[in-house]
Amino acid sequence: MPTAASTALLDWASILKSGNRIFIGSNAAVPNALIDDLIENSKQLNDIEVVHIQTISDNRWVDEKYKELFKVNTLFIGGDKIRQAVAEGRADYTPCFLSEIPTLFSTDILPLDAALVMLSPPDEYGYCSLGVSVDVVSAAIRNAKKVIAQFNPSMPRTSGHAYIHVSKIDQYIEVDQPLPEVPLVGFEQRIERIGQYVSMLIEDGATLQIGVGKIPEAVLRYLGNHKNLGVHSELISDGILDLMKKGVINNSQKTFHPGKTVTSFCLGSKRLYDFVNQNPHVEFYPSEYVNSPTNIARNDKMVALNSAIEVDLTGQVVSDSIGYQFYSGIGGQVDFSRGASMSKGGKPIIALPATAKNGTVSRIVPHIAEGSGVVTSRGHVHYVVTEYGVASLRGKSIRERALELIRVAHPKFRPELLAEVRKHYWVPNYQVMTPMEVPELGTVGLKILNIGGETFDLRPLNPADERRLQEFFYSHTKETLMLRYNHHPKQLSREKSCSLVSVDQSKDLALCLVKQQGSVLEIQAVGRYYLVESNNSCEVAFVTRERHQGKGMATILLQEMINIARIRGLASMTAYVRAENKPMLTVFEKAGFKRVKGDEPDEVNLLLPLQKGEQ
Repeated sequence: MPTAASTALLDWASILKSGNRIFIGSNAAVPNALIDDLIENSKQLNDIEVVHIQTISDNRWVDEKYKELFKVNTLFIGGDKIRQAVAEGRADYTPCFLSEIPTLFSTDILPLDAALVMLSPPDEYGYCSLGVSVDVVSAAIRNAKKVIAQFNPSMPRTSGHAYIHVSKIDQYIEVDQPLPEVPLVGFEQRIERIGQYVSMLIEDGATLQIGVGKIPEAVLRYLGNHKNLGVHSELISDGILDLMKKGVINNSQKTFHPGKTVTSFCLGSKRLYDFVNQNPHVEFYPSEYVNSPTNIARNDKMVALNSAIEVDLTGQVVSDSIGYQFYSGIGGQVDFSRGASMSKGGKPIIALPATAKNGTVSRIVPHIAEGSGVVTSRGHVHYVVTEYGVASLRGKSIRERALELIRVAHPKFRPELLAEVRKHYWVPNYQVMTPMEVPELGTVGLKILNIGGETFDLRPLNPADERRLQEFFYSHTKETLMLRYNHHPKQLSREKSCSLVSVDQSKDLALCLVKQQGSVLEIQAVGRYYLVESNNSCEVAFVTRERHQGKGMATILLQEMINIARIRGLASMTAYVRAENKPMLTVFEKAGFKRVKGDEPDEVNLLLPLQKGEQ
């Protein structure tokens, strides 16, 4: 049983010796009253090694005036004070996967002499709850030689594997301490856009891992119309609470812990802490369980969302350092990226703004900065999302990856990124055009359409589509090629395909309808127009994959191009169709094209005036 009364100071001389190693509780469960008591009553103690992960606290133990008492070894850098101490060499940073931190304690790599933790007071059966922070606290309690507790009446009692019996506690004090809150943040436009793009990657019935911060909260904001989502996440925040109350997150289709939101800690407002208190629908488990890639992969459609400091053009992710300065930590990023990549239908996603330092620095880079370390390898990431779109990397060659990532970089950095990778022959010398948007398609640069009961994306062709356009060409029958090209071309080389997908979309226009399921992409139809500057007109043409002909894809592409041409102020649109191509003639004439006199007897010339007064 505990040996200290709640009204007495602890006898630290009986608990610790100089040179001991202690663990401090994590995240919103930092036992500040214990630490204050230790500092005020440390007497002759020196060189106590302090081990912890993220701590939402004033972190006073790292202050330089306590350098004789404490030496900090953080396993995740959280907060400016800790970050500065690491940068100045007054504190150490030990990189490790969050899922593997418990084994550092259990195998005596980092043996713990004491664990200083915050718990709820014991219930009538003698059990205390770890509350809002089970994570690695659970392992520290199990493996420390002594457990020193701060009983906090404000600590929620949470469900799951979140309890310790009072008999396991060596000494304690009882001090009520409000849990630290993380305020909700406002969203700038580019963060909103990232949230929209990520939400488009999340299917109904998916299970989410999502953190705290601007991008995760923006994503959660755009999930309000989704259905039957689940949660298996090291962390939950206020956005999760809101979606659970709306019924969007009901965990009904989870394949691991169905019906339950699974997490290891929560961080947010008092409203969130009240929500998890004695809530049987939210279960807290230790990090080695929640962050186990094998357990994560047991969730079908597992979506892992993480962020980065920079991503290079091969897909390597830097997330714990800025050059030689360590900034945060590995945390659970690799655990969840690996788990999601092994999940059936899973999607590991890295989301980040395209620029830093007020737009002066690109975060999509040709090579990682000197001193920076790769946290997540180029083989782990399926998607990279910025405010300029979604780069799909899985199964892509280095050339395709580079072009995909250049496409989601800020437009002003794209030419130099392309020039840089050309030096290394990652893209061929004939690739000269950087990817371009078609702003007339709307804020997210694409449209999701339902055609014949199937979902398709209408978007611009881009340089990374080179191989997909080749596959599209070779899927055509001889008859389709004759109707489209007026002859039977037998080859579409990489160079030619590159020229067809590398389009100056501000003048010419090249749109496509694609069927995309995860990382599997197939072009179904292509429509393009070529600007004729001499008379401010354009010439339009289409080709559709045979199995979709007659479903209206050409009509959809044509109407989109008519709208864009009108917005751009073009005077007219022309088309040349073989006389026997009755279906295509019907498409044009239903759109308002009129036949005009031509020179070729087997070809029909069509004209559509675009501006009012020219009909």
